[in-house]
Amino acid sequence: MTDAILTINAGSSSIKFALFPRTGSHSNLPQQALLSGLVDGIGVQTYFAAKDAHGQRMADFAMPDAVGEHAHHSALKTLLDWLAGHDGGARIIAIGHRVVHGGERYSEPVRLDAAMIEALAGFIPLAPLHQPHNLDAIRTIAELRPELPQVACFDTAFHRSQPPGAQIFALPRAITAQGVRRYGFHGLSYEFIADTLPEQLGEAADGRVIVAHLGNGASMCAMHRRRCVATTMGFTAVEGLVMGTRCGSIDPGVLLYLMEYGGYDAKALTKLLYKESGLLGVSGLSADMRILLDSERPEAKEAVDLFCYRIVREIGSLAAALGGLEALVFTGGIGEHAAPVRQKICFATSWLGLDLDQTANANHAARISTAASRVTALVMPTNEEWIIARHTAEILAV
Repeated sequence: MTDAILTINAGSSSIKFALFPRTGSHSNLPQQALLSGLVDGIGVQTYFAAKDAHGQRMADFAMPDAVGEHAHHSALKTLLDWLAGHDGGARIIAIGHRVVHGGERYSEPVRLDAAMIEALAGFIPLAPLHQPHNLDAIRTIAELRPELPQVACFDTAFHRSQPPGAQIFALPRAITAQGVRRYGFHGLSYEFIADTLPEQLGEAADGRVIVAHLGNGASMCAMHRRRCVATTMGFTAVEGLVMGTRCGSIDPGVLLYLMEYGGYDAKALTKLLYKESGLLGVSGLSADMRILLDSERPEAKEAVDLFCYRIVREIGSLAAALGGLEALVFTGGIGEHAAPVRQKICFATSWLGLDLDQTANANHAARISTAASRVTALVMPTNEEWIIARHTAEILAV
């Protein structure tokens, strides 16, 4: 029987999961999951889907019992029960979790116990839309499978290497001391790219690199020697680029104006900034880049153009923080699949020495810059789940 590590990424209405075989040493953990899947629409119309390592469907069914205040508990129980009968002979020996916030304290994954879970609950005010659901999943599994060790891997940890000046706001020190600082997110995705970049660039992977994680949530990270120097997200995951439904960076005066004259309170502003803005808000049509690229509506084009414009501006900012640029990496759902978006961005950054190979880009090649380009442009799929599984295996080996 093969030992395996289960990874969990629990959100407000979904649970992503993957099962990785633990064969050989933790440093050689296979990147291909035995199976993976998603529980979606939790609490509304919950649906369970799973596929094997070859992409073949293993499960596809509704979960009518996952409703009410215990919906997440029911969904996790169904997941664990299903895995017990469909794990291909694998034996789950540990569970690794994506936990959004590790605050200033955690820059490495940690093995979880009751005290650690309570400590992480202290970061809920820093990530109120994500941290509670991460911790609820951990508590539920501790109840259902108390014998299984659990590990937390933090989305903020990769960015702890930023210089001190890149992590603070120009606010009174008393506020900074409360934890109000620039943390950055998508760190597990950036860690995967940093870890595998030498396969594409060799020794040049340690040079000045910008990674664009573009999806429904979008951010960018400047790396030197494969460590974070600067990133676009800050105190929350709403800062920085235009996203699917999040506005990205905005003049704080707009928020004061809406509070003073628009009747907005904190709850209404949260809904506006996180759920009603971004590509959806500008286009009035959709948060899905595929739909916007196919649309002939001028508002859709404006949304796409704004999305790309903000990325280009941030590339200039991050290149300044790096002191130059040698490679630009696209990852995430949009970064990996939206060739027109990559083309707009690369054309607008030609002044940095990036020469796009349009045929390679249209064919979604791994390298989309020409041989003569001074800046290498790459398309690299990310694999946050594998990073979580590897960290979990490393901690178990200690």
